[in-house]
Amino acid sequence: MKKYILTAAFIFSAALLNAQSKEDQVCLDCHGDKTLIAERNGKKVSMFVNGKEFAGSVHKDISCIGCHSDVNPDDLPHSENLAKVQCSTCHEQAVMHFERSLHGQALKKGKFLAPTCASCHGKHNILKSKNPKSQTYVTNTPALCGQCHKEGTPVAKLANVRERKALQDYSESIHGIGLYKSGLTVTAVCTSCHTSHDILPHENPLSTINRNNIAATCMQCHSQIERVHLKVIRGELWEKEPHKIPSCVDCHQPHKVRRVFYDLNYPDESCMNCHGQKDLTKIVDGKKVSLYVDINKFKNSVHNQNSCIKCHTNISPSKNPVCLNSGKVDCSICHASQVDDYKISIHGQKHYQGEKNAPYCNDCHSVHDVQSKKDISSSTFSRNVPELCGKCHREGLNIAMAIDQSNKGIIAHYKESIHGKGLIQSGLLVTATCVDCHSSHKELPKKDPHSTVNPKNIAATCAQCHLGVYEQFKKSIHSPDVTKTDKKLPVCNDCHLSHEINRVDLKDFRQNIMQQCGQCHKDVADTYFDTFHGKVSKLGSDGAARCSDCHGAHNILPVSNPYSTLSRANIIETCKTCHPNSNRKFVGYLTHATHHDRDKYPYLFFTFWFMVTLLVGTFTFFGIHTALWFPRAWKERKKIKEKIKESEKIDE
Repeated sequence: MKKYILTAAFIFSAALLNAQSKEDQVCLDCHGDKTLIAERNGKKVSMFVNGKEFAGSVHKDISCIGCHSDVNPDDLPHSENLAKVQCSTCHEQAVMHFERSLHGQALKKGKFLAPTCASCHGKHNILKSKNPKSQTYVTNTPALCGQCHKEGTPVAKLANVRERKALQDYSESIHGIGLYKSGLTVTAVCTSCHTSHDILPHENPLSTINRNNIAATCMQCHSQIERVHLKVIRGELWEKEPHKIPSCVDCHQPHKVRRVFYDLNYPDESCMNCHGQKDLTKIVDGKKVSLYVDINKFKNSVHNQNSCIKCHTNISPSKNPVCLNSGKVDCSICHASQVDDYKISIHGQKHYQGEKNAPYCNDCHSVHDVQSKKDISSSTFSRNVPELCGKCHREGLNIAMAIDQSNKGIIAHYKESIHGKGLIQSGLLVTATCVDCHSSHKELPKKDPHSTVNPKNIAATCAQCHLGVYEQFKKSIHSPDVTKTDKKLPVCNDCHLSHEINRVDLKDFRQNIMQQCGQCHKDVADTYFDTFHGKVSKLGSDGAARCSDCHGAHNILPVSNPYSTLSRANIIETCKTCHPNSNRKFVGYLTHATHHDRDKYPYLFFTFWFMVTLLVGTFTFFGIHTALWFPRAWKERKKIKEKIKESEKIDE
C-alpha cells in the first residue's frame, strides 16, 4: 500500500511540474522575445525573460503565476500593468526585516536610489547564496554592496566621509585581505556584520552594529574574544571597570580592521628614554647607524597619531631592551596594497634580491618624519618628485648607471620637456611627473605587460591627463581596437617620445613629423617629398602642410570614413586651414601623386618619361651637333687667321 501511495504522489508531482512547465511555456512564447518592450513612466523597459536562466534559478520549480498571481494563463493577453511581485508570500521574515531596514524605509519614502529585492537577488535568474555565481555568494557580496556604496557612486556621495570610503577601507582590512587575497570564504563580509535584510543604523538599539550588540555580532566568528580581553597583561586587567570591556569598534575601527597592537603596555615615552638620545648608535654591516628619533619631527608627521609599537611590532618584554632585533617595519600593516605593488615592482624585486641601491619605503617617504604627498615640504609632493627620483636616476650617478644604463639623462630630458617646463618653470602641479607615468609603487620595465609604460598600456596611462586625445586615438586606425594586425601600431611615445616631449606647435616638432610618420609609412612619405608641400618642407619651411595637418594628429581615419578630415564632406574645410579659397576643384589636387608609380598614376609616369626622353634627346642631338660642328669651326677659324695674315703682308 505504501508503494502505491508513493507512486501516486510521484505521478501527481510529475503531472504538476509538467503542467507548470506548459504554463511557463505559454508565458515564454511572448516574453522569450528579446524585442518585447513596454513603456513604464515614459521609459521603454525590456519585458524579455531568459528561459534558460530561469530554468537554472532557485525558482525553477515555481511557475510564472506562482509570483505573478494576477495573471490568468487562460485569459491572454494579460493586463499591461501587473501588480508588483510580493516576495513576502514565501519570504515573510526576510521582507519584514527589509521593510524596517534603512533600505526598506528609503524605498517606502520613494527614494529612487533605494534597492529592492531584485537589486540584490536579480529577477528571473536568482541563485542560491551558496552558488559561486550568485551575486549574494560570500566572495561577491562586497562587489554587490559596492554597486551603491563604493566611493564615487551617487549613494556614497550622500553618505558621510567614513561611510563613503567603507568599501575601500574594507578591501585593505584584515577581513578584506582574507577574502580577496587568501580566498577565505569564512571571513567577514558586509552581510556578516550588517545582516542581509535587517540593515539598521548603528544608533538603532536593534541594529547588529549598535554599541550594545557589536560584541555579539563579532563573536559569531571570534567566539573566544571575551576570554582574550579578560586576560591579565603584566598584572593589569584590560577592563577599566569590572565587567565593562571596551566595545570592539573602540579599538578595531569599522571597515578599517587591522592587526592591532595596543599602546597601553609600551607608551612612546618609554621608547624615547633611549631613542631620544642623540648619541644612541648601532653597528649595522660594519657601519655606525644612528638610532636617534627626533620626536618633534615625528609629531609633525602623518603618523603622529600612531604609537611606536604600531609600526615596530616585533618587540617583547622578554628582551632587553624590548626592541632588540625587532627588524624592519612592516608597512603592509596599514598600506597593504601599496606594499603588494612594491613587491611586484622592479624596485621591490631588486630590493628582495639583495640589491643595496634598490629603494625601500623609507628611501622615498623618510623614516619618522613622513609627510603627506599634499604637503609642499614632502619629498613625494608633485613638484619634488623629479628630484626624488633623480637621486638614483640622474645621469652621472653610480646608482643610476648600476640600475639602468638604457635611459641616460632622463631627468635632464624631463626638465626640458613640456611636462618638466610646466612643472618647474610654470609651477603647474597638474603636469605629469615620474609617478604619473610609472606609478608610485608598481614601477615595471616597459617590456613587462603589466607595466604602465608598456606599449599596450601607455595610451591608457597618458589618458589620465589627456582623456580627450585618448578618446580620439581609440577610434583611429592606429588603435588596436580598430586595426587588427600583427604589425606594430604606434602609441603615444612613438611620436612624442618618452622624456623629451616637446610642444607640438614648435618648429622642431613639425620638422620631425615626416621622419616619425615615415618610420611606418616610408613609401607614402617618399611620395610626399615629390609634391609641392614636400619640396617646400625640405627647404625648411615649417608652415608647409605635414601629415597631421591633413590626416589629423590623433583622429586619423580612412578617407572612406565620413568622419575623416579627408572625407569628401570634410576635405574642403581641411584645406581651408591653409588655403582659404579652397573649393571642390581645388581639392582635386593629387596630394601624393608621383611619377614613380606606373600602376597608380600612369599619366604622370608616361608624361614624366616622355618629357625626360624629349629633354635628353634634344640635349643629346644638339650636343652631338655641337661636338661635330666644333672641328669644322676650328678649321674655318684657322683659315680666316691665315687670310688675315696674307692681307697684312700685301698691305706692307
